[in-house]
Amino acid sequence: MQRIRLRYTKRGRLRFTSHRDFQRAFERALRRADVPMAYSAGFTPHPKVSYANAAPTGTGSEAEYLEIALTATRDADELRELLDESLPDGLDITDAVEARTSGLADRLQASVWEMRLDGVSPEDAEKAVEAFLAAESVEVQRRTKNGMRSFDARSAVADLQAVRPPSDRPDDKPCAILRLVVRHLTPAVRPDDVLSGLRAVADLAPPVPAAVSRLAQGLFDEESGTVTDPLAPDREAVTAAPPTAAGLTAAKAPEGAGSA
Repeated sequence: MQRIRLRYTKRGRLRFTSHRDFQRAFERALRRADVPMAYSAGFTPHPKVSYANAAPTGTGSEAEYLEIALTATRDADELRELLDESLPDGLDITDAVEARTSGLADRLQASVWEMRLDGVSPEDAEKAVEAFLAAESVEVQRRTKNGMRSFDARSAVADLQAVRPPSDRPDDKPCAILRLVVRHLTPAVRPDDVLSGLRAVADLAPPVPAAVSRLAQGLFDEESGTVTDPLAPDREAVTAAPPTAAGLTAAKAPEGAGSA
C-alpha cells in the first residue's frame, strides 16, 4: 500500500467551506482522477483519507494537510496535478510527497496565522500587542458543545507582531495586520481566541470581522521560533534512501555486459 501526503489551500470564498464540505469535494476529485484508493473494511467501506488539524470554517489557509492510501503505486507529482484539476479553484493541491516516515499529525506542532483588522490603526494594534505579550496569562472564554469554557490564550502564542499594511493599498482607511505563531496545545487556541485576548487586555475591538488566514503549519523550532515544512522529512528520506539492489547490479556491470 502506497501512502501520499498532500498540502492544499482554502482561498477566497471557499474559506467558508466546512471540513465536511471539503471532504465531499475531495472524494469526488478522487473519483474523477481515477485514483486507486484503498478502502476501509466493514459494512460501509470508505476511502482511506486521514485529515490533519483542519482550519476552522471561515478562515483561509495556505497549509492544510492530508494523507491518502493507494492500492497501486502512483507518481506523487502526477497525482497532485490530476487532483488539482479535479477540485474547484480555491481548493488547490500545492504539494505532494510519498510518505516515507511516520507521524505526519505529530509534526503539526504550530501554525503561522495572519489577521487583517480593517478599521484598526497600526498604532492601536501595536499597543494591544505589547499589552498582550507583557501579560503572564490572558484568560478568555469560548462556547463549546459543553457550554462556556475558560482558558489561557497567552501560553500558546509563541510570537505576535503588528505589521504595517502595504503602502500601495487602494484606499486610506485604517488597517492593521497581525502575524502570530500559535503552538498546538490542549485546549487549542485559535486566532479568534487571541482577538478575544487583545480585547480583554487592551480593549482592541475591530469594527468588522477579522480576515484570518493560515500561512504555514508544521514543526516548531524552539530556538528560532519558526515553523518548518512538515513534508521535509519525507523528501529527505527519499534522498537518503540507499540504492536498490537492481541499481547496484547495474552500476557494477562492466561495459558491454549482456550484449551478444
